[in-house]
Amino acid sequence: MYKCCMFDLDGTLVNSIYALKRSVDGTLAHFGLGPITLEDTKTFVGDGYKKLVERALKAYGDPELVHFEEALNVYNRVFKECCLYRVEAYEGIPELLAFLKENHILCTVLSNKPHVRTIENINYVFGPDVFDRVYGERESAGIKKKPSPEGVEALLEELGISKEECLYLGDTNTDMETGKNAQVDMVGVLWGFRSRDELKVYEPALLAEHPMDVAEFIKGVNHIE
Repeated sequence: MYKCCMFDLDGTLVNSIYALKRSVDGTLAHFGLGPITLEDTKTFVGDGYKKLVERALKAYGDPELVHFEEALNVYNRVFKECCLYRVEAYEGIPELLAFLKENHILCTVLSNKPHVRTIENINYVFGPDVFDRVYGERESAGIKKKPSPEGVEALLEELGISKEECLYLGDTNTDMETGKNAQVDMVGVLWGFRSRDELKVYEPALLAEHPMDVAEFIKGVNHIE
């Protein structure tokens, strides 16, 4: 029986691709580079902002990463200003969250986005009271970012939930690797930033076309009428 759903944020709960693209564009423009394409943005995200900036610089004119350290500071400044630009919940996510609440299944968030920006996104889109725990990147607290299992493990320990009682939902290979490393059941969501082919190789328990596919899956596992 699942007692907790753990969600990735970008590409899983919210479509934040326009905010991410705008942030990268602003960063690259500082060095006379860019803009980045929407498709490249989707490919470059998922492993935290440092990797996002690194990939963007390499692909758009700074292969030696001469500007990397300065670009990180620029990105953080730009992202603070536009991290909510056109951010919205995916269709069906509010209904899935309502189903989980109705059936007393904990709703949590584990993101590689900076922790403050993760909280800001969740509160902006869903309000402060929907999720039981919300965590972004916490390497400063000694918890490695995804795909390390440490974030999942720390959150489950905090909640007193076993790995067998957790369902992890994400849209990228990083998310699938996180679930594998943490030894929890996974859902690969197909409404996000990556393809079915990328996710299916990890053999998740479910490949979901729509958020309510997850509700139907949980009904079967938890024997909900």
